[in-house]
Amino acid sequence: MINYIRGKLADITENSIIVENGGIGYEIFVPGPAGYGAWQAGEEVLVYTYMHVREDLVQLFGFMDKDSLSVFKMLVTVSGIGPKGALGIIGAMGADTLRFAILADDEKTIAKAPGIGIKTARKLIIELKDKIKAKEVTEAALAHGEEMAASAGSTQLISDAAEALAALGYSLAEALAAVKSVDKNAYKTTSELLKLSLKKL
Repeated sequence: MINYIRGKLADITENSIIVENGGIGYEIFVPGPAGYGAWQAGEEVLVYTYMHVREDLVQLFGFMDKDSLSVFKMLVTVSGIGPKGALGIIGAMGADTLRFAILADDEKTIAKAPGIGIKTARKLIIELKDKIKAKEVTEAALAHGEEMAASAGSTQLISDAAEALAALGYSLAEALAAVKSVDKNAYKTTSELLKLSLKKL
């Protein structure tokens, strides 16, 4: 098992990157441009990887962070979703949005991923919902939006506001998107943030 590869980014293609390490060029499939962000050919990168092995094939799938890799591993446990399908889902919506969609039973959002229909999306939700905890998802999503949280206190405000919106009937995915879109300098209390978030919705 190859946990990660650190090396020079030798090339970037539409669906994969080539990372050179020890004189060997590893082809790693990534979730679209979002999978390697602003990386430039020639720079040193660290890619968290998943090795997929079949009788006639060995492939590496890679991610910029451990969280995306973790969600990918969870997706490939769903019958009917292979590594390429899981990669497409993460590339289409990202780890945070996917988890919120699962918690909110939002099969339509998941079905927008390439090659994933409503039936597969519904199956995915059924099989993975018990493995995901709302609080952990909210905290992970907020951690990824660190630029919004100037302090631990503001992080708590964002978390509280997102949960309040979800209680009002909005999906967790919609709630988090609205809260994250509010200027962090425009509020000081959960109530203020909630009002501004509702306007976004």
